[in-house]
Amino acid sequence: MSDFREILNQEIAALAAKIEQGELPEEMRYQLKKEIVALERSVELGSYDEKYEKVSHYVDWCLRIPFGKKSEDTLDVQKAQQVFDQHHFGMQEVKDRFLEYLAVLNLQKNNLQDETFSAPILLLVGLVGTGKTTFAYSLAEALNRKLVRIPFGGMGSAKELRGNSRLLLGSEPGKVLKGICEAGVMNPIILLDEIDRSADDANMDIMGVLVELLDPAQNHAFTDDFINYPVDLSQAIFLATCNNTRKIATAVMDRMEKISMPSYTDEEKVAIAKKYVMPKVLKEAGLRPDQFIIREEMWQKMVRPLGFDAGIRTLQRTIQGAARKAARIIVEGKYDKVEIGPDNYKIFLPSY
Repeated sequence: MSDFREILNQEIAALAAKIEQGELPEEMRYQLKKEIVALERSVELGSYDEKYEKVSHYVDWCLRIPFGKKSEDTLDVQKAQQVFDQHHFGMQEVKDRFLEYLAVLNLQKNNLQDETFSAPILLLVGLVGTGKTTFAYSLAEALNRKLVRIPFGGMGSAKELRGNSRLLLGSEPGKVLKGICEAGVMNPIILLDEIDRSADDANMDIMGVLVELLDPAQNHAFTDDFINYPVDLSQAIFLATCNNTRKIATAVMDRMEKISMPSYTDEEKVAIAKKYVMPKVLKEAGLRPDQFIIREEMWQKMVRPLGFDAGIRTLQRTIQGAARKAARIIVEGKYDKVEIGPDNYKIFLPSY
């Protein structure tokens, strides 16, 4: 029995050492030490195993929170322009708004001696495939910040954002705090993706959590129900996307600046396909540029195989499908190349 007690004491001591060595706020460290005391008492009461698993799980998550860790911003507007041009064709009005956004952050950093940080919260509104999510990735690249993406599609409970009480078996933090832990910094870009697509019966509660996240007066002390300790999210940059704003609460809309993402014209889609989509598709399919050729007069067919589409996802899927067919023809038929023209284009286009 004494050997067993010794093992239990070693486990508790190892957990206590983790708490001492971890980079934690002193108040949280004090709370965790109280958990250790309760754990020591549980040895006498015979409920040690269950108690240890819960406390150990809780301590591990607390230690993963990157308190005090931040990435250094790159606030070079010219570099940002290059990044946006590299990943996005046209849309100069949207790019200009993002560049203005960066200029404001630059001035805040250089001119505000008290290190006040107040990034506007942008809501990108547009149809599927118009580049809303990609702009968030471009902004993260331009700023040299980590990106945390939280998808709202089908989200059925506000607890997915805020977490469950740790008193419940198997509980974990919500997606917000998990994202911060995975990013490893307290100032990532947090992308709230498709906030109009949460489940109807949970929408009101989810909107309530969003108000807290997006309000500078509240997000400096965001409390996840699992961690149960206020975490400062005021240094994070929040971006949101949606297809339309009908399901978004007025209180949430009031905290964001809406940017409408325009639909692409056919000419813009062709330019995007040639400059951005084709090189990637060729690489994915293992094809050289001289092995898969789409004649100039065929691009209109590629753009609208099934009718109008505001974005470029359908076009991207069409080119990917055509490239796969071309790869098979080249391999099976021992051809040197495949060229899509008026005589054979129907073979390569989707049909429903």
